[in-house]
Amino acid sequence: MKVVTEYIAVSTRGHTDIKDITPEAGRLLANSGIQNGAVTFFVSGSTAGITTIEYEPGLLQDVPAAFEKLAPERAHYAHDATWGDGNGSSHVRAALLGASLTVPFSGGKMLLGTWQQVVLIDFDTRARQRRVVMQIMGE
Repeated sequence: MKVVTEYIAVSTRGHTDIKDITPEAGRLLANSGIQNGAVTFFVSGSTAGITTIEYEPGLLQDVPAAFEKLAPERAHYAHDATWGDGNGSSHVRAALLGASLTVPFSGGKMLLGTWQQVVLIDFDTRARQRRVVMQIMGE
């Protein structure tokens, strides 16, 4: 078994900004030389998450709207009272989504559905430079 670790840099606007990282991930996977296995994506930081969606205009509106219902930005959060940074909703949203995702691959390509893309969602209340760790494991 071989393990390759890569990184994907992503600039975000915050406020549930959704970024498709599938093309870059596919390029890095192909360059790894590993043909079959699993790739794990992990976003460092506690105010962003990783998932898959159909990256299309309707869902780019629906996903933020759903998170606004689950953890409204303007609600009271004890985190904000403790730290005064105003991003309690960002931490709650990221905890609900999760910081990692594992995708199997075969023939050097991720086994994603036709309309499925890997996305980073940045929930923070300001623009950020994010770093996604991509660990490719297989043979």
